[in-house]
Amino acid sequence: METGSADVFSQSGTIGIEEEFFIVNEDGRPVSGIQELIYDSEPPEPLEDRLDHELFQCTIETQTPIIETPSDADSALATIREALTDHAEAHGFRIAAAGLHPAAKWRELDHATKPRYKAQLERIQYPQHRNTTSGLHIHIGVDDADKAVWIANECRWYLPPLLALSANSPYWNGFDTGLGSARAKIFENLPNTGIPGSFEDFEAYDRYEQRMVEQGSINDRGELWFDVRPHTSHGTVEIRTPDAQSDTDVVLAFVEYVHALVEDLAARYEDNEPANDLRRELLDENKWRAIRHGHDASFITQDGTDTIELAEFVDRECDRLGVDGLRSIFERESGSERQRRLMHENGMDALCESLLL
Repeated sequence: METGSADVFSQSGTIGIEEEFFIVNEDGRPVSGIQELIYDSEPPEPLEDRLDHELFQCTIETQTPIIETPSDADSALATIREALTDHAEAHGFRIAAAGLHPAAKWRELDHATKPRYKAQLERIQYPQHRNTTSGLHIHIGVDDADKAVWIANECRWYLPPLLALSANSPYWNGFDTGLGSARAKIFENLPNTGIPGSFEDFEAYDRYEQRMVEQGSINDRGELWFDVRPHTSHGTVEIRTPDAQSDTDVVLAFVEYVHALVEDLAARYEDNEPANDLRRELLDENKWRAIRHGHDASFITQDGTDTIELAEFVDRECDRLGVDGLRSIFERESGSERQRRLMHENGMDALCESLLL
């Protein structure tokens, strides 16, 4: 049972993007397809060793190669997505993206039979059986293990606004949940999820990770599914907060911001800036606000004395870090708002069509 190492934290500022998608039929409804796309065929060259599946046979995941600079992210992501949609089309499938697929009925979908997932289903039971979620995970390289843990601690306050901006999962099991991101709440029902507590340094995190494996709580470090974590295999800080997105530009805007945020926090660590004392309860409240209200959310400030609207957060962060993408996300219709509008105006068929890559 593998745990991590401080030695893997050796590169700074590199980027990796993992996206979870739904395999769907011509009508845009989820169908089992991992056998054809992963086990019975060779993927296109860009997807070699960069294609995997998730818990259900209708879910598939891609990983980009290591991206050296944010300016390279667009072409890297486009190459992976094009290869995936071509691969799917060659086998009679299409690919869709959202935090939850609105037409997915978990009782009617087949689980993957990989031993890892069978063990999770046996251990976790109902919460994992219904886990039809899809997310966007962004890795940023950090060249020091203690620095990575400090950055992950500090990132926690920024996660709920990111979730609010990404809110793209109002429907689950075919009904409107009333939430901006039902995916986040469904995923939180699993163990070892949500916004984590803080860790003093890498030794403390490593000790926790090892203890969870040794005590049989998890089978490997990959089953610590927190919204942010120092990834002790890749040597990155991994942000796992956003809902999956069909629009490449939205993904790139999140990548731009997360990269800038991590680089900023790395500089603050090197300047010996003291850590923020953030109560977990206030972070959880902020996450709930994001889950419930999406773009209309406001958040308790880092000092706990006030609130900040999402619009103000976006303006402040874009100005502070010299990025623009978050503004374009906020100014457009949110994913959840768009889904509700399409469902109301044109029904489920049009909504499913809108989620296709």
